[in-house]
Amino acid sequence: MTNVFFVGDELVAGHGDPKALGWTGRVAARTLPLKPDLRFHTLAVPGETTAEMTARWDDEALRRLGPQGVAGTSNAVIFAVGRHDVHRGVSPTMTRLNIANALDRAKALGFRTMLAGPPPGLESENQAIAELAAVAEEAASRRAVPYVDLYGPLVRHDQWAADMAAGREALPLQAGYGLMAWLVLHSAWYDWLEVENPELTG
Repeated sequence: MTNVFFVGDELVAGHGDPKALGWTGRVAARTLPLKPDLRFHTLAVPGETTAEMTARWDDEALRRLGPQGVAGTSNAVIFAVGRHDVHRGVSPTMTRLNIANALDRAKALGFRTMLAGPPPGLESENQAIAELAAVAEEAASRRAVPYVDLYGPLVRHDQWAADMAAGREALPLQAGYGLMAWLVLHSAWYDWLEVENPELTG
């Protein structure tokens, strides 16, 4: 059995999705039939910065491992960087440090690790979000951690823009979360979890 943790903010929780699945539910639903011994855990805190995420994720994950702890379990974590470092004025230097600390802690615990960057938000804040995404990608690259770019493919995507216009609080709707899930599934996701990619097997 492998525990897979989704760690992030309200986008990890799927807020705004009429189907209540978000991208994490869609990804889990597509993956589980291929490897039934996976156990998915969603650790989401709406509104949090990278500092707040880094400070709390390990305690929450370790509580879910049971009496065997890290020594007796196989574990993986995907950190999904949200947009609140932009909203709350966190400097790129601090964001970089926070992400590095989260990745280093996960490695020290023996967790397989992946990082997803922030998706676009409101047009007025997208330049700052693009810079945040670049910081996240750099942090992942420095540690050879698989990275999912959610900003570049979505910033000019018509359906994503429609969701941003129709939704509330810059939250995607059903189609937007479906796009996020597609990008995760078409990243290194299957290789990362050592699952045979269904698109490669016909």
